[in-house]
Amino acid sequence: MSTTSAVHTPVAPITTPIVTAQVTTVALLLGTAIAALLVYYFVGVDEGAMSIFGKSMVLHELFHDGRHFLGFPCH
Repeated sequence: MSTTSAVHTPVAPITTPIVTAQVTTVALLLGTAIAALLVYYFVGVDEGAMSIFGKSMVLHELFHDGRHFLGFPCH
């Protein structure tokens, strides 16, 4: 009776890097930063009375419960 043991060698995954132009990368990073700042403003800072969109409380009421859930002060 012969016993043979199979030897398993790990195989490195074949990966191909994503190549983009530097201008595209900068534009994506800048767009993401601007979108994040807008979300931060509307969720955490906009109180309605001092809104950049006038006296409308629509955005304040839209994000009201989320603001309390995230721990932002309100009122």
